[in-house]
Amino acid sequence: MPLSIGIVGLPNVGKSTLFNALTQNQAEAANYPFCTIEPNVGLVKVPDERIEILATLSHSVKTLPTIIEFVDIAGLVKGASQGEGLGNKFLSHIRECDAICQVVRAFPNENIIHVNNKIDPESDRQTINLELILADLFTVERRFERVAREIKTGKKEVLAQSAVLEKLKAGLDKGKLAIQLDLTLEEKTIIRELNLLTLKPFIYVVNVDDKTPPTAIQHENFPVLTINAQIETELAMLNPDDRQEFMQELGITQSGLDQLIKTAYTTLNLITFFTTGPTETHAWTVTNGAKAPRAAGVIHTDFEKGFIRAEVIGYDDFIKAGNEARAREMGVLKVEGKDYIIKDGDVCHFLFNH
Repeated sequence: MPLSIGIVGLPNVGKSTLFNALTQNQAEAANYPFCTIEPNVGLVKVPDERIEILATLSHSVKTLPTIIEFVDIAGLVKGASQGEGLGNKFLSHIRECDAICQVVRAFPNENIIHVNNKIDPESDRQTINLELILADLFTVERRFERVAREIKTGKKEVLAQSAVLEKLKAGLDKGKLAIQLDLTLEEKTIIRELNLLTLKPFIYVVNVDDKTPPTAIQHENFPVLTINAQIETELAMLNPDDRQEFMQELGITQSGLDQLIKTAYTTLNLITFFTTGPTETHAWTVTNGAKAPRAAGVIHTDFEKGFIRAEVIGYDDFIKAGNEARAREMGVLKVEGKDYIIKDGDVCHFLFNH
């Protein structure tokens, strides 16, 4: 399953414009609230120049980059939890996502309606956060009612779940995001199946135009990116050479979309490792700190179950060597066991029992 990012925000803040630029799927981005009814889902390649370099050295027939899935849902409004606008029923589409990208609008434009008739990114952020908190509170209270009926059994797991739900309810009632609460790993495991929206990492995107002054929003220590979604759309439609030339004219070295994708990786504590050969060069994603068997399992579950060892070449060493055979001769190919922790850029070959 690819990494998945849910895009949320008020209507007409540029969510679908950003989604279009990301995916080039041309989701409808009209100038009226709630033009997005069904969720738009698009797959985006993760930019990583290393994969092309490895593919060239290995004379690979195919290159397979890592993929991120973006899910764009209908705009939320104040009172969505009570059924305002289209309500919050579309939040179910992003409960399975790994992180949430919240778009707020900082650009004035009298031709594009703002649902609150004012440009106030911080107010937008607070409105959306509150609606996500209320949605989670509803989920927690509904589960709490079920658990309360089982408390008399005295079962250990029921008591543990009840304690976590009480803690969550108290925090959400105070307007805190679940991720801001001091939950232990065990407590997070107990309530994992609830797929709470505010327990996911957030990335804030402030959508600007070329005249927007610097805009500050509160961010609970989450990353904040400033992106001109309209320019990103124009960049996305150009061929690579023209795109590079346009970016140089604008004085930028990295597109906002590339920044967003890379920020998502950092936020979720992910790294990339590679497999490479004549058939294909493939980029794979794994959590930072994962051991070799877990990385092997990303390729195929059988690889993890039958893991014997990993042959690993650091990316820089592979580039210096030019190929696997030369890396062996130079002594930079390392044979690693089950306790080896995968590093970003590792070029791996896994041996396993069938």
